[in-house]
Amino acid sequence: MKTGHETSTLSSAVYGIVRRRIMRGDLAPGQPISRRTVAAEVRTSLLPVAEALHRLEFEGLLESRPRAGTRVRIPSKEDVKGHYVVREALEAQAAMRIATAGNTRELDKLKTLAERVDALSHQSDRDVYTTAHQGFHRRIAEYSQCAVLCDALERTCAFAALWFSQVKQLPPDDSGTPHQDLVDAMASGDPSKAAAAARAHVAVGFDRSMEVLGPYFQLRVASGNSFQRRRKAVASPNDVTIP
Repeated sequence: MKTGHETSTLSSAVYGIVRRRIMRGDLAPGQPISRRTVAAEVRTSLLPVAEALHRLEFEGLLESRPRAGTRVRIPSKEDVKGHYVVREALEAQAAMRIATAGNTRELDKLKTLAERVDALSHQSDRDVYTTAHQGFHRRIAEYSQCAVLCDALERTCAFAALWFSQVKQLPPDDSGTPHQDLVDAMASGDPSKAAAAARAHVAVGFDRSMEVLGPYFQLRVASGNSFQRRRKAVASPNDVTIP
């Protein structure tokens, strides 16, 4: 019989393993998750696996239905819209805080990161770009100097990473230097200008997300409440051509 502490430790380990697989794209949206399979792979009992999956479901990375099972959550249009409503508020707040209290060293670091992200946005292979983009926005969150705000931004960025992990090829982005423009607005020292730039930046991201995530929306409608036990029974968004 395992103690509560041992079960909690195992649950945390399983949580970390499954979450990393989801974020890397090893487990695709719509893919079913078997508790017994996970327990066998990690060599643990079902209880810590159930606790870990419940935690991931609470965070919105998984979804389950009675008598249907659990799967990696497929985003809906409402999911994406809600995500960007929250992200706009958080990014604007972070930008205002940096405009008010950011120092030269931090702004120079952001400028360097922004230049790299904008340069990488022109290549068709998105893996390196996605990593750099996440790093840029993570640094903005850190420089906001508010731990709660930083954690909230980290969670919203996690969803974007999950959604785009399955879209390996996107059209090159030729929209100029949006990340450098955002840093310039924060460097102005005007919190209102910084907030407006952050909102405009997030709005562009929302429009692009709604475009490229169209196949996921189709997948959610097609699969509905039916959680297929075999992944091949559910079409992959990668089978749909991205415009």
